[in-house]
Amino acid sequence: MIRPATPDDLAAIRACAEAAYARYVPLIGRRPAPMDADYAALVAQGFARVAEEAGAVLGFVTFWPKGDHLYLDAVAVHPAATGRGLGRVLIGAAEEEGRARGLGEIRLYTNAAMAGNLTLYPHLGYRQVDRRLDQGFDRVFFVKAL
Repeated sequence: MIRPATPDDLAAIRACAEAAYARYVPLIGRRPAPMDADYAALVAQGFARVAEEAGAVLGFVTFWPKGDHLYLDAVAVHPAATGRGLGRVLIGAAEEEGRARGLGEIRLYTNAAMAGNLTLYPHLGYRQVDRRLDQGFDRVFFVKAL
């Protein structure tokens, strides 16, 4: 089940971010940005959804409207729940939010070291529009029309 995150989910969201992104620390050379995000603020603003099963948070997505588009900030699935399509479902929830808000597209970036994302996003209809060094990270930027 995908639902809006609540303050009660914050510990689970942070734990999921730690578990999901830890494998990238050696590849990037530092903690990926989602490991240190202000999830309390995102949850308070209604910009987070969680995937929940039997009362356990298995993953989350964060996003917010930014001008004429929805910005997809982070997607994480706990390693114990990977391979079940939860990431795609969470991304779909963000896309639905963008459509509900009448926004024409969704934008995101991912670290180039997260190689799986470089194939996942095009498979989901995202188009790569840029790749550059941004805030010290090698980032790849994607856009999808809603």
